[in-house]
Amino acid sequence: MLVIVDNRTFQRLACRVLEHDPTQQDVGEFFAQFKAHLDAKGLTVRGITTDGSALYPDAIAQQFPDAAHQVCQFHVLKEITKAVLHAVAKVRKELKAKQPPLPRGRPSKTNRAAARKAKRIQQRIADLFDHRHLFVQHGLTPAERKTFQRITRGLPHLRILRQIMDQVYRLFDRRCRTETALDKLARLRRRVRRFQRVGRTLNKLFTPNLQKALTFLDDRLLPATSNAVERSNRRFRKAQRSVYCVRTAQHVRQRIALDMERDQRAPDRNATLHALHLARAGDG
Repeated sequence: MLVIVDNRTFQRLACRVLEHDPTQQDVGEFFAQFKAHLDAKGLTVRGITTDGSALYPDAIAQQFPDAAHQVCQFHVLKEITKAVLHAVAKVRKELKAKQPPLPRGRPSKTNRAAARKAKRIQQRIADLFDHRHLFVQHGLTPAERKTFQRITRGLPHLRILRQIMDQVYRLFDRRCRTETALDKLARLRRRVRRFQRVGRTLNKLFTPNLQKALTFLDDRLLPATSNAVERSNRRFRKAQRSVYCVRTAQHVRQRIALDMERDQRAPDRNATLHALHLARAGDG
C-alpha cells in the first residue's frame, strides 16, 4: 500500500494498492499523479516525511524538488537500537563460550570450582538478557542505572554503548536546531571511530538517513515520524490477517475508499452530533 497522509489532519490524501513489491517506477508514478492533483488545485508541498526506504529520494527530488525531505525518526532509531541489542547478544555468546565444560550430574570435589565459575557466568548471561532493554531505553531511573552498572561490571565497551545511545537521543532534542544537531553527530562519529570494537557495531551512525532524520528540527510544521501513514497501514495489515474478505487487493482498495469517504464526511457528522447533544441538553 502506497499512502499519502496529511500529518496535520491525519487524513489520507492519496492511496494505491499494489499486488507486488513497490518499485521506483511505481513510487514515481504515484507521486506524479498526486502532484497533478495538487497543481490542479493550486497547492504545493512544503515538506515530506518518509521511512528510510531507497524508493523515495529520487521520486521526491523529481516531483517535489523544493520540499524538505525528512526521514522518520522512529525508523532510524529502530535500526540503531537493533544494532546495540545485537552487540549485547554477541557479548552473551562470548560469555557462553567461556563457560567451562562440566560432566553431567552433581559436580565432584575436583569440579566444584569450575561449577561455581560456570554458575557465575550463567547468572551474568541471564542478567544481560533480562535487562537488555536498559541499553536502549530512553532515560533511566536511578534504580535502573544502578542495575545497569551492576550487570556491566567488567564490560566497559557495553557501558560505552549506553553512553552512545544517550548521545543519539540528544540529537533529536527539539530545543536544538539542525545545524547544532549535525555538529553533535560529527563529534559522535569521531568518538565511535576511536573505539574499533564499538565502531563495527554502530555502522548505522554513518548512514545519510541519520542526517536526513534531523531536518524537522528547523521546521516546526514538519513531523518527526511517519506515524500518520504507519497507523493506517497497520490497521489494514491486521485486517488482511484476520478478515477473510479483505485479503485481495480489490477489497483493500474498497475498504480504503470507504475510509476516505468516511473521513470526508466526519466534520458534518460531528456537527450533527454536537447539535443533537445541545438539543438534548436544552430539553433536559
